[in-house]
Amino acid sequence: MSFSISNLHFSPTPITLVIGIVTLISIAALSFLTWHRSPHRGRTGALEVLRMLVALLIVLLLWKPEWRTVINPESKPVIAILEDSSGSMETLDAEIPAATDPGQPVVTRAEWIDQVVDDELRTTLQADGSNELIERRIAAPPEDESALAGTDLSEPFTQLLEQGDNLRAVVLFSDGDYNLGQPPVVASQKLLQRGVPLFTVPVGSGKRLPDLDLISVTAPTYGIVGEKVQIPFTIRSSLEREVRTVVRLRDENGRERTKEVVLPPDAETYDSILWQIDAEGSATLELTVPIAEGERIDSNNSRKFTLSGRPESIRVLVIETLPRWEYRYLRNALSRDPGVDLSCLLFHPQLGMGDGPDYIAEFPSLPEELARYDVIMIGDVGTEQLSVEQCGMIAGLVENQASGVVFLPGPKGNQRSLLDTPLGELMPVVLDMDNPQGIVDPVASPLELTGEGRGSLLTLLADTEEGNPDVWRSLPGFFWHSAVVKAKGGTEVLAVHANRRTNFGPTPLIVTSTAGTGKVLYMGIDSAWRWRRGVEDKYHYRFWGQVARWMSYQRNMAAGQRIRLFFAPERPEPGDTVTLNANAFDPNGAPLEKGQVAVDATLPDGSSQRVILQKNDSAWGSFSGRLKITQPGEWTLSAKIAGENGEAVETKLLAQGVELEKVGQPARPDVLEEMARIARGRMIQPASLAELIREIAALPEPRPIENRIPLWSQWQTVALVVLLLALFWTGRKLNGMF
Repeated sequence: MSFSISNLHFSPTPITLVIGIVTLISIAALSFLTWHRSPHRGRTGALEVLRMLVALLIVLLLWKPEWRTVINPESKPVIAILEDSSGSMETLDAEIPAATDPGQPVVTRAEWIDQVVDDELRTTLQADGSNELIERRIAAPPEDESALAGTDLSEPFTQLLEQGDNLRAVVLFSDGDYNLGQPPVVASQKLLQRGVPLFTVPVGSGKRLPDLDLISVTAPTYGIVGEKVQIPFTIRSSLEREVRTVVRLRDENGRERTKEVVLPPDAETYDSILWQIDAEGSATLELTVPIAEGERIDSNNSRKFTLSGRPESIRVLVIETLPRWEYRYLRNALSRDPGVDLSCLLFHPQLGMGDGPDYIAEFPSLPEELARYDVIMIGDVGTEQLSVEQCGMIAGLVENQASGVVFLPGPKGNQRSLLDTPLGELMPVVLDMDNPQGIVDPVASPLELTGEGRGSLLTLLADTEEGNPDVWRSLPGFFWHSAVVKAKGGTEVLAVHANRRTNFGPTPLIVTSTAGTGKVLYMGIDSAWRWRRGVEDKYHYRFWGQVARWMSYQRNMAAGQRIRLFFAPERPEPGDTVTLNANAFDPNGAPLEKGQVAVDATLPDGSSQRVILQKNDSAWGSFSGRLKITQPGEWTLSAKIAGENGEAVETKLLAQGVELEKVGQPARPDVLEEMARIARGRMIQPASLAELIREIAALPEPRPIENRIPLWSQWQTVALVVLLLALFWTGRKLNGMF
């Protein structure tokens, strides 16, 4: 039910209409009686008129009044042609009918639009001047190269509706790909509300072009001089056949490394390649995939990145009881490693504390003394050797200062007692408490790499990844192993027992995990020293050297005398948030208890910003904060203790550019079809453009634009009611006084 008084339109329901009329009649009767009985009829009459006015206003608001105005277009009906000019429109997959251009049957999507939207189409749509034609290119790449280029299919329609009031129809030529802004259906709903139909013309093929696309290269920030680094990459193949090719990694000096890969059809392949760093300093490397036969796009077959080489000095603390064979060979291997500064703490049950080169007499008593170690290796040690407080210091070092801890259990089973200390939470496996001294096999058993282990740098013992499985199969087996039930959640199992299983699967023996900012490794055998058989230190030395470097990597991203800075992720993209972590120390080397750490970030465009890291709730001088990555390119991070003029540590952060617009992606006609359906239009196939002319010619003239202002929901209306009630109440008080 509705009725209007000029431009004022009411929409009461039958119930609210009856209630309103009855209310007005009742209040009118009450007002008349009050006026009739009052000795001051003049003043009382004015108050009762005010009462009726308030009641009438409230009843009218109950009937949902709206102020409606109609705007009749004074100009010609407008037909808007929107042409997608985004980067994806450079894809070469648009077919031109032979009659249009016999010499060039396939062109880019943008060229197809340029050839189709010609003078003849424009003239036809104008209908001899009865329509006004406007033509706009949308989603063009920004002039600012640092700005993010993408396609927003919603905003152009919003702008079109705001600027024009006489739209008859909108025609959109696009591939339907969008990656910015609101979903395109939002624009279609706005067109539907205005009664403007949308006609879409899909451009491009809905099937991906034959192509090999090097999607990503996730290289580490730095590597150690003389050591190999693992560089993961991802290749997507849209070819319909399997491709055997060779990936090439080359530096600026022409040094090259290759790897054979097999790319299955229509799938993504995740792999990695090794690169040895020979010199200090930053180098630019390029990873390339050769152009395959039948490939249509060659611009996405290579990626460049930077990798820094640094000298190393890793400080390792080894804690053990009995000097078993594993301990002896581990100590010798680490002491001969020129990049390792070794300290040993030996609790010999008969001879007392170990003494000699590389030995320390007691466990570090202060956090700043323990904080010098990058990696701590705990052998067959329990609470008889390490107190609960000392275990807490090790756990705090790992969690707050990005150090690493290695658990090396032994046949004495002493590590079982560590489960009731803070180190128990760091252990990445669940131990079998029924076999505290482990399990002895009568014959040697081999280790078997898991899928994660085959791709991990920790378990890479061969010079190439292809030869690594053969090396592991050739290694001597072990006779003793720790009794493990299963790996904890969130851990990574690198190797399992080849012959024994538990209720949860093969027994995990080499397991890694993270703890706070640090790393944890559990080595469930004590026979790695047997890997020396016939090859001396080749594999034993390499394995433990890789463990030490892997654990100390993040901790040594940027380290100075009084501050250490590290961050994650290492290769962010614009839009990501990087977590900055720092450890700060006072002039005496103790963890900084008061103060702040300031990180000055210099952006690729030369601008700068400062992030103040806040102190964490720990006694380890750890600080953390967040940095929003807004630009691709090289960021320079400089950290120092706020308010001091001491040294600052500096490191580089490389933000990988994000290419939202990708050439070679299939078109998305389903998006365009849904847009046209919601806006009460049609999707016209490229081969049927003549239907577009007929559809638009059959459209009615644009209807007048009706504006509605709901008076019942305006704050001004509520304010008026409150004001009138206040006047009425005040008048009643005054009327009773004289």
